[in-house]
Amino acid sequence: MSTELTDVKDFIKAIAPFDGLTESLLSALIKEISICYVREGEQLPAQGIDKPSLYVIRKGSLRSANKNNELIGKFAEGDICALFCSEQQRTEQQQTEQQYTGQNEDLMVTAEEDTLLYAIDFDGLKTVCQSFPNIVEFFSASAANRLSKKVAEINEQAVVASTLMNTAISHFYHGPAVTIDVDESIQAAAIKMTELNFSCLLVVKDDALVGIVTDKDFRRRCIAQGLSLTAPVGDIMSESVHMIDVKARAYDALIKMNSAGIHHLPVGKNGQLAGMVTITDLMKQEGHNAVNMSSMIAKAHSVDELANIAKLLPKLQISMRKLGTTAENVGKTMSAITNAFTRKLIAMAIEKFGDAPVPFAWVSAGSQARQEQTVNSDQDNALIIDDAMQSKDEPWFKQLAEFVCDGLAECGYVYCPGNVMASNDKWRQKQAVWQGYFDKWVNQPEPLALMNSSIFFDLNTVYGEERYLQALRERVLAKTQRNTLFLAHLSANAVKLRPPLGFFRDFVLIDNGKHKKTLDLKHNGIAPIVDLARIYALSEGICEVNTLERLKQAAGTPSLSKDAAGSLISAFEFLTMLKVEHQVDQLLADDDTDNYLAPNALSQLDREHLKDAFKVIKSMQSVRQTTYG
Repeated sequence: MSTELTDVKDFIKAIAPFDGLTESLLSALIKEISICYVREGEQLPAQGIDKPSLYVIRKGSLRSANKNNELIGKFAEGDICALFCSEQQRTEQQQTEQQYTGQNEDLMVTAEEDTLLYAIDFDGLKTVCQSFPNIVEFFSASAANRLSKKVAEINEQAVVASTLMNTAISHFYHGPAVTIDVDESIQAAAIKMTELNFSCLLVVKDDALVGIVTDKDFRRRCIAQGLSLTAPVGDIMSESVHMIDVKARAYDALIKMNSAGIHHLPVGKNGQLAGMVTITDLMKQEGHNAVNMSSMIAKAHSVDELANIAKLLPKLQISMRKLGTTAENVGKTMSAITNAFTRKLIAMAIEKFGDAPVPFAWVSAGSQARQEQTVNSDQDNALIIDDAMQSKDEPWFKQLAEFVCDGLAECGYVYCPGNVMASNDKWRQKQAVWQGYFDKWVNQPEPLALMNSSIFFDLNTVYGEERYLQALRERVLAKTQRNTLFLAHLSANAVKLRPPLGFFRDFVLIDNGKHKKTLDLKHNGIAPIVDLARIYALSEGICEVNTLERLKQAAGTPSLSKDAAGSLISAFEFLTMLKVEHQVDQLLADDDTDNYLAPNALSQLDREHLKDAFKVIKSMQSVRQTTYG
């Protein structure tokens, strides 16, 4: 092989997903490459390339844009432009824009500077990579589909981690085993499962395990087949039953369940049936430490004790991530613990200052209310007080607010930089005053009102009268659903946080200061999705405040198609996963946590998925502009 071809081969094999090919396949792939040059201002496909091809940028840069010259994406050294590998890929962005916005967008890819390209014949690539179908699939799929598959893989592997490798199954399984005789009726089995709230039962004959019956068996083998409920449960059970010894590792149980494609695994002890372990048991294990911490919080007698317990939070986030916990579950767990600290501090305040003069609701805002907190979050909270409060009652609530906010600060929840806390008189008001706030924000959507909307339209009751917040929410949703002016202003405000489609190479967004050469995951990726989800909820009258739940409930409504919702969900899960992993790396290095990620810390494949996430966000922001532009 010539020196030039060797150089090409070395370059290609360092690029994902080609880095997984064998040497022989790499050599075969090199034969499918044409080297071409594109001058600044020239468009692709490159001159002389008349077959569907992938373009690998060796030097220079490319820019893709729609007919209005709006940026769609950029490509630099080491990037792969797959828009010309097939007609499907050539029109991928066009189809996406048309699906989401109803507009037809013709794409153009132009060299921003003199560019050296390696054009890989796509048909040749498919022939060479027959034994690596994932490579062809990667280039054939849309950005949204690639991202969805990546997130699915992350979730599937969520229980595979070191803790499982070193923990016996005895720490996970439920016993004693709940069984039913093989001759009992299907109806009797269903009744027993319903009473116990179980999703499966072990089937025995003469005390020996002979099968297992699950919810799926009732659907597939009974209802779908029209089988009588009086038939024996043995008629619908699965006879192929796997079992694991109680002394085995949790990881062994996981592998056995994955290999067999099952979700329930009987556990044996000394040759006898002892109990059952499920995939869910393994996935929920990371929450055990959180349960212990909540118990410690409930038993604490002073703020100092609470502050010492709070020092365990970084270790909890580390252990949860090591276990493979999803970012969604990390957020829910950390937020639940914040709620526990808050409720305990309120209880301490009541013990110190006496009972409240009138009923009230302590509400959380922001990431805590959305159940999306991570370690070292700041505090956002407020008080909604019964309209019966008199001026003489106000000092009590001021004492309460200051005690709780100060206590949270001692526990590591820093004061809100914007002073959105119950200790601020403005956010400690009667229910009628809060109604006036929300009415004004919706009816007069000025900049300050929009900023307050982004905070206070995400509220959750932590302590007290839930009905106060519920009444406010119902009133607000009744207004926002029909107020197109408010939704238009909110949409225009939401799209100001743009995903960084205009940067490339090393993803540099910040070029000076402490966070030089980093990407702000929160403001450039996560926050835009949170804002969009809030708009969908307000448009469709959805009460939920959690971002993923908002997207799920909005899916299929006039505001959001099911496909678009799925794409945003995948983008949100991927970006929050990157955030959690980044913070865990910082915690392990004994550094302060933040949202500023250095892209060079990611694998090339994850950088590609990051671009996919940004493309999804940009497309959905375009929808809002089109709808209310």
